[in-house]
Amino acid sequence: MERVTYAQAQALRDEELAGLPPIRIALLANIVVNPLVAFLRHAVFRMGFQAQCRIGQYDNVLQAALGSEPGLLGSDTDVVLVFLKLETLSWPMARGFPGLTPDQLQAELERVKTYVIDVLAGIRRQTSALILWYGFERPLYPALGIADAQRPEGQLRTIETLNAAVREALHAHAGAYWIDADACLGRVGEKAYYDLRYWHIGKAPYSLAAVREIADEIVKFVRALKGKNKKVLVLDCDNVLWGGTIGEDGLEGIRLGHTYPGSAYREFQQEVVNLYGRGIVLALCSKNNEADVWEVFERHPDMVLQRRHLAAAQINWEDKATNLRRIAAELNLGLDSLVFVDDSDFEANLIRQLLPEVEVLRVPSDTGVEHRSLLASCGWFDTLTLSVEDRERGAAYQAEAERQRLRVASDDLETYYRSLEMVPEIRLADPLTIPRIAQLTQKTNQFNLTTRRYSDEEISRLAASSTADVIWLRLRDRFGDAGIVGVCILRYEDRQAIFDTLLLSCRVLGRGVEDAFMAHCLQRATSRGCDLAVGEYRPTQKNGQVSDFYQRRGFAPLPGEGNGQRFSIGLPAKLEPPGFFSRIESELVP
Repeated sequence: MERVTYAQAQALRDEELAGLPPIRIALLANIVVNPLVAFLRHAVFRMGFQAQCRIGQYDNVLQAALGSEPGLLGSDTDVVLVFLKLETLSWPMARGFPGLTPDQLQAELERVKTYVIDVLAGIRRQTSALILWYGFERPLYPALGIADAQRPEGQLRTIETLNAAVREALHAHAGAYWIDADACLGRVGEKAYYDLRYWHIGKAPYSLAAVREIADEIVKFVRALKGKNKKVLVLDCDNVLWGGTIGEDGLEGIRLGHTYPGSAYREFQQEVVNLYGRGIVLALCSKNNEADVWEVFERHPDMVLQRRHLAAAQINWEDKATNLRRIAAELNLGLDSLVFVDDSDFEANLIRQLLPEVEVLRVPSDTGVEHRSLLASCGWFDTLTLSVEDRERGAAYQAEAERQRLRVASDDLETYYRSLEMVPEIRLADPLTIPRIAQLTQKTNQFNLTTRRYSDEEISRLAASSTADVIWLRLRDRFGDAGIVGVCILRYEDRQAIFDTLLLSCRVLGRGVEDAFMAHCLQRATSRGCDLAVGEYRPTQKNGQVSDFYQRRGFAPLPGEGNGQRFSIGLPAKLEPPGFFSRIESELVP
């Protein structure tokens, strides 16, 4: 992965950003971190957005949170970054620790905790944006020397306590997250992380290498917020999953095992399986004899990755761009959901040129010692939450393969649907389902009529509102439980029900659940006293397949809508759910 220099980041021109949708970022700090803006602008540009950064006054964090800087925070803010360095916030705890009595230390701890709580509450009163809070760094040379770590009242333990209190305060607010300062510091190293000269000159403590690392960490959250994280890891085999070439070295000759050099590849496979456990879909794309590859999976005793982990495989001698297209089509996902891992410069450059939507992770071909760290550090698979549906996604794709085999064997489509014994469950959002609902708005692209992205905090507010309903859809069948796979947000205005959001996971498309969902949502709108339902379609590069969704269900274009993107239907509507479901469980209509 390429990491830009500060000069490269600064070279990004405003005209290159013209026309891109904005991500509005507000920065509150008691230190100077202005170089962060250039790195964020460049990283966000690579995601297809323009970062519009507003920087609050120096060391004015609490006042800004309480509203002293109009225009800094507001309903249009997407992300709020908070940087509080302990040396500025509490010199006694950071630099004068040995001189504090126990009572003074406790009083200072309580003061800082209260400050943090007040800042968070003030931010939340002004905006529902994503809040990212950079934690307090643990001192590399603690105040009491080597005795410090041995004492429960030492500086190290005190700052750990303070950080725990900050995390607890963040957890009290939906959409507020912790950035681990020590993790960023550890990756760069202390001597390269701090710029002590600029700290003393201008209260700018971090080197450009540190700021870049911090920016990379921030972008992981922004990527997840905007649904730009990846869903599928596609792997080459030779010199990626194992060392050597199976077609030439044979099963006994490849490098894979508990000791070097095979241990590096085994470690990499474990990281791959860890991603599977987080809900990342796995696939193979390899130029090889298929039988040779499967022999490794079936017979090699040190294979951590198993065939059951794989949702798709293209093992042949065709070009890999064609095979990646086939994998995306088989999984019903866009090419921009894929990350491809290969050791060949030729193959990596081919995919970058022919399929620029696919992220490519080029790993060294000589040894596998860097494979795991390269994959673990890429950040492409990070999500803001980890749901039950995420953890079970791999099994869900295996179940989908079983459904497709049954479909081929069925005489007709309705017989096939009936044989699935599908049970849609449709209910209103509650605190347990809000994180999954927000996650679906952030990551669903294809069957998404408006592609509006919402944070947990925003979904919570909508769910609690008297003028809106947040509705979710779950689907079970004879092969398993797909979990929550659909979301509808209805807003009510003047006896009209407006479809703010309507989305479905691609995993359940083509089974009629969209009609069952729509029918019950319209019934809900009727029960709320509405006599008209209004649907909106906002076209994106991904959702063309639903451009005529409303028309096909009896909605008519609204007069005066030149581009025909808003549609209406009178209520009660005659749309009925398909009859092939075993039953539909719903709480929407009394």
